[in-house]
Amino acid sequence: MAASAQSPTPDSAELEAQLKTGSEKTQLQVMPDILALGAAGYPILQRFLLSRQQQSELPTYIDGRCYELLLGTDVPEVQTFLQQHFQAGVVPLQSEQSIDYLPLQKLLAKQAFQAADALTLAKLCELSGPAAIKRKWVYFTEIEQYPIVDLHTINQLWLVHSEGKFGYSIQRQVWLSVGKNWEALWPKINWRSGRNWTRYPDEFTWDLSAPKGHLPLSNQLRGVQVLNALLSHPAWTS
Repeated sequence: MAASAQSPTPDSAELEAQLKTGSEKTQLQVMPDILALGAAGYPILQRFLLSRQQQSELPTYIDGRCYELLLGTDVPEVQTFLQQHFQAGVVPLQSEQSIDYLPLQKLLAKQAFQAADALTLAKLCELSGPAAIKRKWVYFTEIEQYPIVDLHTINQLWLVHSEGKFGYSIQRQVWLSVGKNWEALWPKINWRSGRNWTRYPDEFTWDLSAPKGHLPLSNQLRGVQVLNALLSHPAWTS
């Protein structure tokens, strides 16, 4: 009796070729397979991440996922590589107000979304100034004055480390898709079900199974004005 045919396992060269030239979906799919190669796979992911950095293009969730997989290893050589080339991650942590976004980067790179959400609000308070830091929330009128650069940094961190699912720009896309109708937006991003608001924190989804735009919450409980100010900010049209 003939033996049943088995699909050959892709070798490292084939996987690297798929990583370099495949669609974003393919790239996401092959990264864990490359990581599973161990010592043969780490250099492939490192070369790929470095080549994308050298292209000087805005990082995407492809860069984020590659970085996250390497960060999750306990291999000293890999960690040394990340320290040398990506000490602050893959997103440029730019700020017009000298705000330190590295702690936010570290949480998001580990997909610690609940902690990152709380820190995001804290960073918005920093942007608003000492009074907001003390009260621990922001006025919508303060958001209008936020530097575009800082909002881009916060948003890019969320985008890059959520496979493109989370961030203010994503929430804005969903909001525009429902004609800026807030009542239609809430269920779309799972902030409300029927007449019931989603309760913080236990009823929110703190992982990538959440719908697009679910996070960050940033003042979800403080009404429409704050979110309207965030989603209407010039950062998203500049």
